[in-house]
Amino acid sequence: MAVSFSTTTINDLPDVILSNIIAAVSDVRARNAASLVSRKWLLLDRSTRTFLTLRGNARDLFMLPSCFRSVTHLDLSLLSPWGHPLLSSTAASYPALFAQLLRQSFPNVKSLIIYSRNPSALELLAPQWPSLSQIKLVRWHQRPPQLPPGADILPIFENCRDINSLDLSCFYCWTDDIPPAVKAHPQTAAKLTFLNLLNPSFTEGFKAQEVEEISKACPNLKKFLIACMFDPRYIGFVGDETLLAISINCPKLSLLHLADPSALLNARADPDTQGFTQEDASITVATLIEMFSGLPLLEELTFDISNNIRDSGPAFEILNSKCPKLRSLKLGNFHGISMPIESKLDGIALCQRIESLSIRNVADLTDMGLIAIARGCSNLVKFEVQGCKNITVRGMRTFVSLLNRTLIDVKISCCKNLGAVSSLKSLEPIQDRIRKLHIDCVTESHIDDELGNNNRKKRKFDFDLNDSKSSDSMNETWSKLEHLSLWFSVGELLTPFLSSGLEDCPNLNEIYIKVEGDCRHFSKPSQREFGLQSLCMFPNLSKMQLDCGETIGYAHTAPSGQMDLSLWERFYLYGIGAVNLEELDYWPPQDRDVNQRSLSLPAAGLLQECVMLRKLFIHGTAHEHFLMFLLRIQSLRDVQLREDYYPAPENDMSTEMRADSCSRFEDALNRRRIED
Repeated sequence: MAVSFSTTTINDLPDVILSNIIAAVSDVRARNAASLVSRKWLLLDRSTRTFLTLRGNARDLFMLPSCFRSVTHLDLSLLSPWGHPLLSSTAASYPALFAQLLRQSFPNVKSLIIYSRNPSALELLAPQWPSLSQIKLVRWHQRPPQLPPGADILPIFENCRDINSLDLSCFYCWTDDIPPAVKAHPQTAAKLTFLNLLNPSFTEGFKAQEVEEISKACPNLKKFLIACMFDPRYIGFVGDETLLAISINCPKLSLLHLADPSALLNARADPDTQGFTQEDASITVATLIEMFSGLPLLEELTFDISNNIRDSGPAFEILNSKCPKLRSLKLGNFHGISMPIESKLDGIALCQRIESLSIRNVADLTDMGLIAIARGCSNLVKFEVQGCKNITVRGMRTFVSLLNRTLIDVKISCCKNLGAVSSLKSLEPIQDRIRKLHIDCVTESHIDDELGNNNRKKRKFDFDLNDSKSSDSMNETWSKLEHLSLWFSVGELLTPFLSSGLEDCPNLNEIYIKVEGDCRHFSKPSQREFGLQSLCMFPNLSKMQLDCGETIGYAHTAPSGQMDLSLWERFYLYGIGAVNLEELDYWPPQDRDVNQRSLSLPAAGLLQECVMLRKLFIHGTAHEHFLMFLLRIQSLRDVQLREDYYPAPENDMSTEMRADSCSRFEDALNRRRIED
């Protein structure tokens, strides 16, 4: 009797199960590859894809995809030419027709992201999707001064009555635009549960009256992020009354983010300062206690200001008892947060349930206070410390030793006693667990003394893990490190810091390098190259962000004895072709006097050597003939110029930003045959 065998494949699965499997694939390239397996898989991919970002040119209406009818989250902010009005006559020949085609192609959109250079795009698109519930506006160019207050936002409230989420964190506008819009449509504003107003373009932030009006108009907010003016030297500063008004008007808040505009700019603190600012904020501990008592549902709290709040420890003891769901806490310029006496814990150390903690410019935080936090907050997964001058490598090492079972994400910045080498030494107890790390690459000469390599008697908080013997036995491999972030001052070199303890990172996939400083103070670098070629030691490194945006110099002819920015770009990019990068974000250095961040000829020539590159985003401008150099990268598929910094240059007719120039380059890029 013959025995028959049948082969079961994945295609024998029911369509419902197979569609769930495909829907669970988040990587875009993997989904695109899956859709090419068969026609059945193609249809399942199209029917389950809910997120889509359009990257084509707005003029090419015939290329608008019509097969993604299940998309609910649509991103139009990256359409080319970037930064131009989406539905203007220059971007689309027939704006009204383009808006209708978008509606027909994506009928189920509930969430929209759009670059809104002026209100015309929203006036045409908002009526197409009246059931929109989430909107994010993007604009890095300056607000048109002739517009009346709220004109950019009113089309949303007039046409989308079911909106519950509004994100203006990347939208250049005025603080005067928000209150009129929410007050003009109180019923729609009352439906908002998410409102993000953390915008770096606000030079002073929202005043007290504006914050109170916004919170009163949106009583059902669950997530509220806003940039406020806390400096008591200014009229309308945010103080006790405003904070209490927030807790009274929005008692359902689960996320509250209050920040000073200067804190949003990530301005680095001076490690040599005393840590206290000249002015104290007009906020009392009693007010903080009353505010926290009125927000029992709070899960994430950020209070990042630029003025002192002293002796704040008791407020966080109340925060722990009144907000049992609190999991994330970020503080800036709060002092007295952890002042333990012997073994008794206080302040933040009593917030035992938090999993993420970030502290900035805490002038009186010592090693003992830091260790007390580790003893009390034993569930910390993420920890960031900035501008705390009194903590040392000894205290930091003990801190991570106590948290070696949970801590996987660490940032150490602007701490006087924690440079690059000492930071790495202090993290040795979690070297085999940490996944994400940021350190400042600052030279130091006091490591041996702080590590306790002399014969002095140990203090009570010196555990055996701090001993040099256990240090020698530590595994030197950063086996799980996936993301590395480094800060450099202008003129410093990369190679010496990588060779000081970061040589073995087998799983490092992404690196972020930020260079900051004034090139005009240097005649030339000490060496020929920054050292990007040394990144070849990381076999899995495929993504890099090289941020020279805060590097200042001469864009045009430099004075005698100085180097212009093109030569500095060559210094920083030299050797990048040796690294097998697939994705690169690059911020060119800038000349603030002429508001110019432009790709130079040496930079274009060096970037073309990245033969494995697939995605390149230049956060600045470039001449058309410089862009043509990039066509020599055979695998390159996605290139875009983005002037995503405040304020983006307005002269769109210059040779570096002309829409036709970008379109010609994109056409040349798309004409090439790409094997995969």
